[in-house]
Amino acid sequence: MGMQNTIKALSDPIRREILELLRSGRLSAGEIADHFPVSGAAVSKHLSVLKEADLIRDAREGKYIYYELNTSVLEEVMLWLQNLKGGKND
Repeated sequence: MGMQNTIKALSDPIRREILELLRSGRLSAGEIADHFPVSGAAVSKHLSVLKEADLIRDAREGKYIYYELNTSVLEEVMLWLQNLKGGKND
């Protein structure tokens, strides 16, 4: 079920853009929401899907929640895709 959640999470362009934003470092939910023309509730749902897929992690600091990439899961996905693609000698 893990890979299925990951693929589902990556299928949405807003979620992919959130991952791109987090490449440069952790951001609060509000900082992420500022980049999108959708409601805060919609961004929150996207963050929940990414978190459920273990693509991001969150940490509460005071009244803010900060999000960051979980690179280990992204590396697993990249390895899986590379194996799926196969090498030149396959």
